[in-house]
Amino acid sequence: MDDYNKLLDRAIDQLPQKVFETKRFSVPRAYSMIQGNRTIIQNFGEIAVALNRDPQHLLKFLLRELGTAGNLEGGRAIMQGKFTHYLINDRIDEYVKRFVICHECNRPDTSIIREDRIFLLKCAACGAKAPLKTL
Repeated sequence: MDDYNKLLDRAIDQLPQKVFETKRFSVPRAYSMIQGNRTIIQNFGEIAVALNRDPQHLLKFLLRELGTAGNLEGGRAIMQGKFTHYLINDRIDEYVKRFVICHECNRPDTSIIREDRIFLLKCAACGAKAPLKTL
């Protein structure tokens, strides 16, 4: 039993420090505006940084979900068409469920890694790996 406790303590010491943080994970709400026939998400870069994801990956998901074309300009995303911020935030929440939150422990401490030809969601908190559907 004493050996078990030593091994357990050693395992806990090797976990990343951010696993023990209890701050609440929150996704910044998209601040969007419609100009003519285009929708501009002003704080797109800030959202991608908060999610710890590549802005291109997030943009590709949004464009596919909304069925439109668009591109990045600095920290802004510009999409063809008129979309409400409710719809955009709903799609970003869907992205978080599928590509950010760990499917095992429900923590946001994940990263997308590639093994061979498969993309995996790897959790830094529990060590789980889950395959992702490609975009």
